[in-house]
Amino acid sequence: MFHSVRQFAKVPASVKRTGIVIFIFTALLLQNGEAQVLTLKQAIETALANYGSIKAKEMYTRASQATVQQVKNDYLPNLVISAQQDYGTVNGQNGPLYGFGGYGVASSGLPLPNQNWNAAFGALYLANINWEFFAFGRAKEKIRTAESAVARDESDRQQELFQHQVKTAAAYLNLLAAQRISISQKNNLARADTFRLSVTARAKNGLIAGVDSSLANAELANAKISWIRAKDIEQERANELATLMGIAPRELLLDTVFIASIPVSLVDTSGTTAEHPLLRYYKSRIGVSNQQAKYFNTFKYPAFSLFGVFQTRGSGFYSNYATDQTAFDHKYFEGIKPSRSNYLLGVGVTWNLTSITRVNQQVISQQFISRALQHEYEVADQQIKAQQALAETRIKNAIDAYREVPAQLKAASDAFLQRSVLYRNGLTTIVDVTQALYALNRAEIDRDITYSNVWQALLLKAAATGNIHLFLAELR
Repeated sequence: MFHSVRQFAKVPASVKRTGIVIFIFTALLLQNGEAQVLTLKQAIETALANYGSIKAKEMYTRASQATVQQVKNDYLPNLVISAQQDYGTVNGQNGPLYGFGGYGVASSGLPLPNQNWNAAFGALYLANINWEFFAFGRAKEKIRTAESAVARDESDRQQELFQHQVKTAAAYLNLLAAQRISISQKNNLARADTFRLSVTARAKNGLIAGVDSSLANAELANAKISWIRAKDIEQERANELATLMGIAPRELLLDTVFIASIPVSLVDTSGTTAEHPLLRYYKSRIGVSNQQAKYFNTFKYPAFSLFGVFQTRGSGFYSNYATDQTAFDHKYFEGIKPSRSNYLLGVGVTWNLTSITRVNQQVISQQFISRALQHEYEVADQQIKAQQALAETRIKNAIDAYREVPAQLKAASDAFLQRSVLYRNGLTTIVDVTQALYALNRAEIDRDITYSNVWQALLLKAAATGNIHLFLAELR
Protein backbone atom coordinates (compact mmCIF):
# COMPACT_ATOMS: atom_id res chain seq x y z
CA MET A 1 0.00 0.00 0.00
CA PHE A 2 2.87 2.38 0.75
CA HIS A 3 5.98 3.21 -1.21
CA SER A 4 8.97 2.95 1.01
CA VAL A 5 10.59 6.33 1.37
CA ARG A 6 13.94 4.76 2.10
CA GLN A 7 14.28 3.81 -1.57
CA PHE A 8 14.98 7.48 -2.42
CA ALA A 9 18.47 7.10 -1.02
CA LYS A 10 19.23 3.96 -3.05
CA VAL A 11 18.05 4.32 -6.63
CA PRO A 12 19.67 2.10 -9.30
CA ALA A 13 21.47 3.80 -12.12
CA SER A 14 19.04 2.22 -14.62
CA VAL A 15 16.10 4.36 -13.49
CA LYS A 16 14.70 6.05 -16.61
CA ARG A 17 14.09 9.71 -16.64
CA THR A 18 10.42 10.51 -17.01
CA GLY A 19 10.90 14.17 -18.01
CA ILE A 20 10.67 17.39 -16.13
CA VAL A 21 6.99 17.32 -15.12
CA ILE A 22 6.21 19.09 -11.87
CA PHE A 23 2.63 19.51 -10.78
CA ILE A 24 0.88 22.22 -8.82
CA PHE A 25 -2.45 21.97 -6.95
CA THR A 26 -3.86 25.36 -7.88
CA ALA A 27 -2.85 28.27 -10.03
CA LEU A 28 -0.52 30.90 -8.72
CA LEU A 29 -2.21 33.28 -6.35
CA LEU A 30 -2.56 36.74 -7.81
CA GLN A 31 -2.25 38.14 -4.33
CA ASN A 32 1.40 38.44 -3.22
CA GLY A 33 2.42 36.41 -6.29
CA GLU A 34 3.06 33.31 -4.17
CA ALA A 35 2.08 29.69 -4.86
CA GLN A 36 -0.62 28.29 -2.64
CA VAL A 37 0.47 25.63 -0.19
CA LEU A 38 -1.32 22.35 -0.76
CA THR A 39 -2.21 20.84 2.60
CA LEU A 40 -2.80 17.14 3.01
CA LYS A 41 -6.46 17.68 3.84
CA GLN A 42 -6.90 19.69 0.64
CA ALA A 43 -5.16 16.96 -1.36
CA ILE A 44 -7.48 14.30 0.07
CA GLU A 45 -10.61 16.40 -0.51
CA THR A 46 -9.57 17.05 -4.11
CA ALA A 47 -8.81 13.37 -4.67
CA LEU A 48 -12.18 12.27 -3.29
CA ALA A 49 -13.99 14.79 -5.48
CA ASN A 50 -12.14 14.10 -8.74
CA TYR A 51 -10.99 10.49 -8.88
CA GLY A 52 -12.82 8.44 -11.49
CA SER A 53 -13.10 5.14 -9.61
CA ILE A 54 -14.86 6.87 -6.71
CA LYS A 55 -17.36 8.46 -9.08
CA ALA A 56 -17.91 5.03 -10.65
CA LYS A 57 -18.63 3.45 -7.25
CA GLU A 58 -21.18 6.17 -6.56
CA MET A 59 -22.92 5.45 -9.86
CA TYR A 60 -23.02 1.72 -9.07
CA THR A 61 -24.66 2.51 -5.74
CA ARG A 62 -27.27 4.70 -7.39
CA ALA A 63 -27.96 1.99 -9.93
CA SER A 64 -28.55 -0.52 -7.12
CA GLN A 65 -30.90 1.91 -5.39
CA ALA A 66 -32.90 2.27 -8.60
CA THR A 67 -33.03 -1.51 -8.89
CA VAL A 68 -34.64 -1.74 -5.44
CA GLN A 69 -37.43 0.56 -6.56
CA GLN A 70 -37.85 -1.41 -9.77
CA VAL A 71 -38.11 -4.70 -7.82
CA LYS A 72 -40.73 -3.17 -5.53
CA ASN A 73 -42.70 -2.08 -8.58
CA ASP A 74 -42.56 -5.64 -9.93
CA TYR A 75 -44.93 -6.67 -7.13
CA LEU A 76 -47.66 -4.38 -8.48
CA PRO A 77 -50.45 -5.99 -10.55
CA ASN A 78 -50.12 -6.15 -14.32
CA LEU A 79 -52.79 -4.03 -15.99
CA VAL A 80 -53.04 -4.43 -19.76
CA ILE A 81 -55.37 -2.40 -21.99
CA SER A 82 -55.76 -3.23 -25.65
CA ALA A 83 -57.99 -2.27 -28.56
CA GLN A 84 -58.23 -3.51 -32.13
CA GLN A 85 -60.37 -2.70 -35.16
CA ASP A 86 -60.54 -5.11 -38.06
CA TYR A 87 -62.16 -5.70 -41.41
CA GLY A 88 -62.68 -9.21 -42.72
CA THR A 89 -64.90 -12.22 -43.29
CA VAL A 90 -66.42 -14.49 -40.61
CA ASN A 91 -66.50 -17.91 -42.28
CA GLY A 92 -66.29 -20.66 -39.68
CA GLN A 93 -65.53 -24.37 -39.96
CA ASN A 94 -65.86 -27.32 -37.62
CA GLY A 95 -62.49 -28.83 -36.79
CA PRO A 96 -59.51 -28.59 -34.47
CA LEU A 97 -57.08 -25.73 -34.75
CA TYR A 98 -54.01 -24.60 -32.83
CA GLY A 99 -52.82 -21.02 -33.26
CA PHE A 100 -49.19 -22.01 -33.60
CA GLY A 101 -46.89 -18.99 -33.54
CA GLY A 102 -49.86 -16.67 -33.20
CA TYR A 103 -50.79 -16.84 -36.88
CA GLY A 104 -54.31 -18.30 -36.52
CA VAL A 105 -57.34 -16.10 -37.31
CA ALA A 106 -60.16 -15.93 -34.73
CA SER A 107 -63.15 -15.79 -37.10
CA SER A 108 -66.33 -16.30 -35.02
CA GLY A 109 -68.97 -16.97 -37.68
CA LEU A 110 -71.03 -20.16 -37.95
CA PRO A 111 -69.92 -22.95 -40.27
CA LEU A 112 -71.93 -22.40 -43.45
CA PRO A 113 -72.29 -24.92 -46.28
CA ASN A 114 -70.44 -22.71 -48.78
CA GLN A 115 -67.63 -20.20 -48.80
CA ASN A 116 -68.61 -16.55 -49.10
CA TRP A 117 -66.72 -13.30 -49.07
CA ASN A 118 -69.08 -11.18 -47.04
CA ALA A 119 -67.00 -8.74 -44.98
CA ALA A 120 -67.67 -6.07 -42.39
CA PHE A 121 -65.87 -4.13 -39.71
CA GLY A 122 -65.38 -5.46 -36.16
CA ALA A 123 -63.65 -4.34 -32.98
CA LEU A 124 -62.40 -5.71 -29.64
CA TYR A 125 -61.71 -3.63 -26.53
CA LEU A 126 -60.01 -5.42 -23.65
CA ALA A 127 -58.77 -4.71 -20.13
CA ASN A 128 -56.85 -7.41 -18.25
CA ILE A 129 -55.42 -7.39 -14.73
CA ASN A 130 -53.18 -10.07 -13.28
CA TRP A 131 -51.59 -10.05 -9.81
CA GLU A 132 -49.35 -12.72 -8.33
CA PHE A 133 -50.43 -11.93 -4.79
CA PHE A 134 -48.81 -14.81 -2.89
CA ALA A 135 -45.71 -16.86 -3.69
CA PHE A 136 -44.37 -17.86 -0.27
CA GLY A 137 -42.33 -14.68 0.20
CA ARG A 138 -40.80 -14.60 -3.28
CA ALA A 139 -41.42 -10.88 -3.80
CA LYS A 140 -40.12 -9.95 -0.32
CA GLU A 141 -36.96 -12.01 -0.76
CA LYS A 142 -36.37 -10.41 -4.14
CA ILE A 143 -36.66 -6.95 -2.58
CA ARG A 144 -34.34 -7.93 0.26
CA THR A 145 -31.82 -9.26 -2.23
CA ALA A 146 -31.88 -5.95 -4.10
CA GLU A 147 -31.51 -4.03 -0.81
CA SER A 148 -28.55 -6.17 0.21
CA ALA A 149 -26.97 -5.36 -3.16
CA VAL A 150 -27.35 -1.66 -2.30
CA ALA A 151 -25.63 -2.28 1.04
CA ARG A 152 -22.84 -4.12 -0.75
CA ASP A 153 -22.29 -1.36 -3.32
CA GLU A 154 -22.38 1.30 -0.60
CA SER A 155 -19.79 -0.67 1.42
CA ASP A 156 -17.69 -0.95 -1.71
CA ARG A 157 -17.91 2.81 -2.19
CA GLN A 158 -16.96 3.47 1.44
CA GLN A 159 -13.94 1.17 1.31
CA GLU A 160 -12.89 2.78 -1.97
CA LEU A 161 -13.10 6.20 -0.30
CA PHE A 162 -11.04 4.94 2.63
CA GLN A 163 -8.40 3.26 0.47
CA HIS A 164 -8.10 6.33 -1.73
CA GLN A 165 -7.59 8.60 1.27
CA VAL A 166 -4.79 6.33 2.45
CA LYS A 167 -3.21 6.19 -1.01
CA THR A 168 -3.39 9.96 -1.41
CA ALA A 169 -1.87 10.58 2.02
CA ALA A 170 0.94 8.10 1.31
CA ALA A 171 1.65 9.72 -2.07
CA TYR A 172 1.66 13.15 -0.40
CA LEU A 173 4.24 12.04 2.19
CA ASN A 174 6.33 10.31 -0.48
CA LEU A 175 6.42 13.46 -2.60
CA LEU A 176 7.30 15.63 0.37
CA ALA A 177 10.19 13.32 1.29
CA ALA A 178 11.33 13.26 -2.34
CA GLN A 179 11.33 17.06 -2.48
CA ARG A 180 13.39 17.29 0.70
CA ILE A 181 15.85 14.70 -0.59
CA SER A 182 16.21 16.69 -3.81
CA ILE A 183 17.08 19.75 -1.72
CA SER A 184 19.63 17.76 0.30
CA GLN A 185 21.21 16.39 -2.86
CA LYS A 186 21.37 19.91 -4.29
CA ASN A 187 23.08 21.12 -1.12
CA ASN A 188 25.49 18.20 -1.35
CA LEU A 189 26.19 19.18 -4.96
CA ALA A 190 26.98 22.72 -3.83
CA ARG A 191 29.40 21.42 -1.17
CA ALA A 192 31.08 19.13 -3.68
CA ASP A 193 31.46 22.01 -6.15
CA THR A 194 32.91 24.31 -3.50
CA PHE A 195 35.33 21.59 -2.43
CA ARG A 196 36.31 20.94 -6.06
CA LEU A 197 37.10 24.62 -6.64
CA SER A 198 39.32 24.66 -3.56
CA VAL A 199 41.13 21.46 -4.55
CA THR A 200 41.61 22.60 -8.15
CA ALA A 201 43.09 25.92 -7.05
CA ARG A 202 45.50 24.21 -4.67
CA ALA A 203 46.50 21.68 -7.33
CA LYS A 204 47.24 24.46 -9.84
CA ASN A 205 49.47 26.13 -7.29
CA GLY A 206 51.35 22.86 -6.73
CA LEU A 207 50.26 22.60 -3.09
CA ILE A 208 48.68 19.17 -3.56
CA ALA A 209 48.90 16.34 -6.03
CA GLY A 210 47.03 16.67 -9.32
CA VAL A 211 45.21 13.41 -8.74
CA ASP A 212 43.28 15.08 -5.94
CA SER A 213 41.74 17.39 -8.51
CA SER A 214 40.55 14.37 -10.52
CA LEU A 215 39.02 12.80 -7.43
CA ALA A 216 37.26 16.08 -6.60
CA ASN A 217 35.86 16.21 -10.13
CA ALA A 218 34.65 12.62 -9.79
CA GLU A 219 32.96 13.44 -6.48
CA LEU A 220 31.25 16.45 -8.10
CA ALA A 221 29.99 14.28 -10.96
CA ASN A 222 28.69 11.73 -8.48
CA ALA A 223 26.86 14.44 -6.52
CA LYS A 224 25.32 15.78 -9.71
CA ILE A 225 24.12 12.30 -10.74
CA SER A 226 22.61 11.76 -7.30
CA TRP A 227 20.77 15.07 -7.55
CA ILE A 228 19.43 14.16 -11.02
CA ARG A 229 18.21 10.80 -9.72
CA ALA A 230 16.52 12.53 -6.79
CA LYS A 231 14.76 14.90 -9.20
CA ASP A 232 13.63 11.94 -11.31
CA ILE A 233 12.03 10.27 -8.30
CA GLU A 234 10.51 13.58 -7.17
CA GLN A 235 8.87 13.92 -10.59
CA GLU A 236 7.56 10.36 -10.40
CA ARG A 237 6.08 10.97 -6.95
CA ALA A 238 4.51 14.23 -8.14
CA ASN A 239 2.94 12.35 -11.04
CA GLU A 240 1.50 9.73 -8.67
CA LEU A 241 -0.05 12.35 -6.39
CA ALA A 242 -1.49 14.35 -9.30
CA THR A 243 -3.03 11.19 -10.75
CA LEU A 244 -4.66 10.29 -7.44
CA MET A 245 -5.98 13.85 -7.10
CA GLY A 246 -7.34 13.83 -10.64
CA ILE A 247 -5.70 17.14 -11.56
CA ALA A 248 -3.61 18.34 -14.50
CA PRO A 249 0.20 18.43 -14.27
CA ARG A 250 1.17 21.38 -12.10
CA GLU A 251 3.86 22.30 -9.60
CA LEU A 252 2.99 21.20 -6.07
CA LEU A 253 4.04 23.19 -3.02
CA LEU A 254 3.48 20.95 -0.01
CA ASP A 255 3.02 21.64 3.68
CA THR A 256 6.29 21.21 5.60
CA VAL A 257 4.62 20.36 8.90
CA PHE A 258 5.51 16.71 8.29
CA ILE A 259 9.24 17.45 8.28
CA ALA A 260 9.10 19.78 11.27
CA SER A 261 7.24 17.60 13.78
CA ILE A 262 6.00 14.10 14.47
CA PRO A 263 2.54 12.95 15.60
CA VAL A 264 1.67 13.82 19.18
CA SER A 265 -0.34 10.70 19.96
CA LEU A 266 0.83 7.25 18.95
CA VAL A 267 -1.26 5.18 21.34
CA ASP A 268 -2.17 1.56 20.68
CA THR A 269 -5.53 1.50 18.93
CA SER A 270 -5.34 -1.86 17.19
CA GLY A 271 -8.46 -3.37 18.81
CA THR A 272 -11.03 -5.18 16.69
CA THR A 273 -10.97 -5.25 12.91
CA ALA A 274 -14.69 -5.92 12.40
CA GLU A 275 -15.46 -2.27 11.49
CA HIS A 276 -12.69 -2.00 8.93
CA PRO A 277 -14.23 -0.66 5.65
CA LEU A 278 -12.69 -3.48 3.64
CA LEU A 279 -14.07 -6.15 5.97
CA ARG A 280 -17.49 -4.51 5.96
CA TYR A 281 -17.43 -4.77 2.18
CA TYR A 282 -16.48 -8.45 2.30
CA LYS A 283 -19.22 -9.07 4.86
CA SER A 284 -21.79 -7.32 2.64
CA ARG A 285 -20.84 -9.64 -0.25
CA ILE A 286 -21.62 -12.61 1.99
CA GLY A 287 -24.95 -11.00 2.88
CA VAL A 288 -25.91 -10.63 -0.78
CA SER A 289 -25.03 -14.25 -1.51
CA ASN A 290 -27.03 -15.54 1.47
CA GLN A 291 -30.02 -13.44 0.47
CA GLN A 292 -29.84 -14.73 -3.09
CA ALA A 293 -29.93 -18.29 -1.78
CA LYS A 294 -33.12 -17.49 0.16
CA TYR A 295 -34.66 -15.90 -2.92
CA PHE A 296 -33.83 -18.87 -5.13
CA ASN A 297 -35.36 -21.22 -2.57
CA THR A 298 -38.80 -19.56 -2.99
CA PHE A 299 -39.05 -20.88 -6.57
CA LYS A 300 -39.72 -24.36 -5.17
CA TYR A 301 -43.19 -23.27 -4.09
CA PRO A 302 -46.36 -22.49 -6.08
CA ALA A 303 -47.54 -18.99 -6.93
CA PHE A 304 -51.13 -17.81 -6.44
CA SER A 305 -52.58 -15.17 -8.75
CA LEU A 306 -55.71 -13.07 -9.05
CA PHE A 307 -56.89 -12.22 -12.53
CA GLY A 308 -59.74 -10.40 -14.18
CA VAL A 309 -60.77 -9.61 -17.74
CA PHE A 310 -63.37 -7.25 -19.16
CA GLN A 311 -63.93 -7.12 -22.89
CA THR A 312 -66.31 -5.39 -25.28
CA ARG A 313 -66.85 -6.34 -28.91
CA GLY A 314 -68.40 -4.68 -31.88
CA SER A 315 -69.35 -6.27 -35.22
CA GLY A 316 -70.90 -5.29 -38.51
CA PHE A 317 -72.58 -8.73 -38.74
CA TYR A 318 -76.10 -8.83 -37.27
CA SER A 319 -77.50 -11.48 -34.93
CA ASN A 320 -79.52 -13.19 -37.69
CA TYR A 321 -76.56 -13.59 -40.02
CA ALA A 322 -76.64 -17.38 -39.50
CA THR A 323 -79.98 -17.59 -41.31
CA ASP A 324 -79.64 -14.54 -43.55
CA GLN A 325 -76.21 -14.04 -45.11
CA THR A 326 -77.23 -10.53 -46.22
CA ALA A 327 -77.61 -9.36 -42.60
CA PHE A 328 -74.36 -7.39 -42.36
CA ASP A 329 -73.27 -3.80 -42.80
CA HIS A 330 -70.15 -2.40 -44.50
CA LYS A 331 -70.24 0.82 -42.48
CA TYR A 332 -67.14 1.46 -40.39
CA PHE A 333 -68.80 3.03 -37.37
CA GLU A 334 -71.48 0.29 -37.27
CA GLY A 335 -68.74 -2.29 -37.06
CA ILE A 336 -66.57 -0.71 -34.32
CA LYS A 337 -69.48 0.36 -32.10
CA PRO A 338 -69.43 -1.73 -28.84
CA SER A 339 -72.44 -4.06 -28.67
CA ARG A 340 -71.52 -7.08 -26.51
CA SER A 341 -69.50 -7.20 -23.27
CA ASN A 342 -68.14 -9.95 -21.01
CA TYR A 343 -66.17 -10.07 -17.80
CA LEU A 344 -64.24 -12.78 -15.97
CA LEU A 345 -62.75 -12.99 -12.48
CA GLY A 346 -60.69 -15.82 -11.07
CA VAL A 347 -57.94 -17.16 -8.86
CA GLY A 348 -55.16 -19.29 -10.28
CA VAL A 349 -52.21 -21.29 -9.01
CA THR A 350 -49.11 -22.36 -10.94
CA TRP A 351 -46.55 -24.84 -9.67
CA ASN A 352 -43.82 -26.30 -11.80
CA LEU A 353 -43.04 -29.47 -9.85
CA THR A 354 -39.94 -30.25 -11.89
CA SER A 355 -38.38 -26.95 -10.85
CA ILE A 356 -37.85 -28.26 -7.29
CA THR A 357 -34.83 -30.33 -8.31
CA ARG A 358 -33.34 -27.50 -10.37
CA VAL A 359 -33.88 -24.94 -7.61
CA ASN A 360 -32.30 -27.19 -4.99
CA GLN A 361 -29.08 -27.34 -6.99
CA GLN A 362 -29.17 -23.59 -7.57
CA VAL A 363 -29.51 -22.99 -3.83
CA ILE A 364 -26.65 -25.41 -3.06
CA SER A 365 -24.48 -23.62 -5.62
CA GLN A 366 -25.21 -20.26 -4.01
CA GLN A 367 -24.43 -21.64 -0.56
CA PHE A 368 -21.02 -22.77 -1.78
CA ILE A 369 -20.44 -19.26 -3.12
CA SER A 370 -21.31 -17.90 0.33
CA ARG A 371 -18.74 -20.21 1.89
CA ALA A 372 -16.12 -19.09 -0.61
CA LEU A 373 -16.85 -15.46 0.21
CA GLN A 374 -16.56 -16.29 3.92
CA HIS A 375 -13.09 -17.75 3.34
CA GLU A 376 -12.08 -14.60 1.46
CA TYR A 377 -13.34 -12.56 4.40
CA GLU A 378 -11.21 -14.61 6.80
CA VAL A 379 -8.11 -14.13 4.63
CA ALA A 380 -8.67 -10.36 4.52
CA ASP A 381 -9.17 -10.31 8.30
CA GLN A 382 -5.89 -12.16 8.84
CA GLN A 383 -4.04 -9.79 6.53
CA ILE A 384 -5.41 -6.74 8.33
CA LYS A 385 -4.45 -8.15 11.73
CA ALA A 386 -0.94 -8.82 10.44
CA GLN A 387 -0.84 -5.27 9.07
CA GLN A 388 -1.79 -3.93 12.50
CA ALA A 389 1.08 -5.80 14.12
CA LEU A 390 3.45 -4.53 11.42
CA ALA A 391 2.22 -0.96 11.95
CA GLU A 392 3.01 -1.08 15.66
CA THR A 393 6.53 -2.32 14.86
CA ARG A 394 6.97 0.34 12.19
CA ILE A 395 5.96 3.08 14.62
CA LYS A 396 8.42 1.87 17.26
CA ASN A 397 11.27 1.60 14.74
CA ALA A 398 10.46 4.99 13.20
CA ILE A 399 10.51 6.66 16.62
CA ASP A 400 13.84 5.00 17.47
CA ALA A 401 15.32 6.21 14.18
CA TYR A 402 13.92 9.69 14.76
CA ARG A 403 15.74 9.90 18.10
CA GLU A 404 19.06 8.87 16.53
CA VAL A 405 19.02 11.33 13.65
CA PRO A 406 20.15 14.48 15.52
CA ALA A 407 23.24 12.74 16.86
CA GLN A 408 24.02 11.27 13.45
CA LEU A 409 23.66 14.62 11.67
CA LYS A 410 25.77 16.50 14.22
CA ALA A 411 28.51 13.88 14.13
CA ALA A 412 28.58 13.84 10.32
CA SER A 413 28.67 17.66 10.13
CA ASP A 414 31.51 17.84 12.66
CA ALA A 415 33.41 15.10 10.84
CA PHE A 416 33.14 16.83 7.49
CA LEU A 417 34.24 20.15 8.96
CA GLN A 418 37.16 18.48 10.69
CA ARG A 419 38.29 16.53 7.61
CA SER A 420 38.05 19.64 5.44
CA VAL A 421 40.20 21.67 7.81
CA LEU A 422 42.74 18.86 8.13
CA TYR A 423 42.88 18.46 4.37
CA ARG A 424 43.48 22.16 3.78
CA ASN A 425 46.38 21.93 6.21
CA GLY A 426 47.77 18.83 4.53
CA LEU A 427 47.04 16.54 7.50
CA THR A 428 44.73 14.08 5.79
CA THR A 429 43.93 12.70 2.35
CA ILE A 430 41.11 13.59 -0.03
CA VAL A 431 39.70 10.09 0.42
CA ASP A 432 38.95 10.90 4.07
CA VAL A 433 37.23 14.11 2.99
CA THR A 434 35.03 12.37 0.39
CA GLN A 435 34.06 9.72 2.94
CA ALA A 436 33.06 12.46 5.38
CA LEU A 437 31.13 14.19 2.58
CA TYR A 438 29.27 10.97 1.85
CA ALA A 439 28.49 10.46 5.54
CA LEU A 440 27.11 13.98 5.82
CA ASN A 441 24.96 13.50 2.72
CA ARG A 442 23.61 10.23 4.08
CA ALA A 443 22.83 11.86 7.43
CA GLU A 444 20.89 14.66 5.73
CA ILE A 445 18.87 12.16 3.72
CA ASP A 446 18.15 10.16 6.88
CA ARG A 447 16.97 13.38 8.49
CA ASP A 448 14.70 14.10 5.54
CA ILE A 449 12.99 10.72 5.58
CA THR A 450 12.90 10.08 9.34
CA TYR A 451 10.06 12.52 10.00
CA SER A 452 8.18 11.18 6.99
CA ASN A 453 8.68 7.59 8.13
CA VAL A 454 7.01 8.33 11.46
CA TRP A 455 3.99 9.78 9.66
CA GLN A 456 4.01 6.89 7.19
CA ALA A 457 4.00 4.44 10.11
CA LEU A 458 1.01 6.21 11.64
CA LEU A 459 -0.73 6.16 8.26
CA LEU A 460 -0.08 2.42 7.99
CA LYS A 461 -1.64 2.02 11.43
CA ALA A 462 -4.68 4.03 10.38
CA ALA A 463 -5.00 1.88 7.26
CA ALA A 464 -4.78 -1.30 9.34
CA THR A 465 -7.36 -0.18 11.89
CA GLY A 466 -9.71 1.17 9.24
CA ASN A 467 -9.79 4.60 10.91
CA ILE A 468 -8.29 7.34 8.74
CA HIS A 469 -9.23 9.92 11.39
CA LEU A 470 -6.50 8.42 13.56
CA PHE A 471 -4.08 9.99 11.09
CA LEU A 472 -6.03 13.11 10.11
CA ALA A 473 -6.56 14.06 13.77
CA GLU A 474 -2.81 14.67 14.09
CA LEU A 475 -2.81 17.32 11.39
CA ARG A 476 -2.63 20.89 12.62
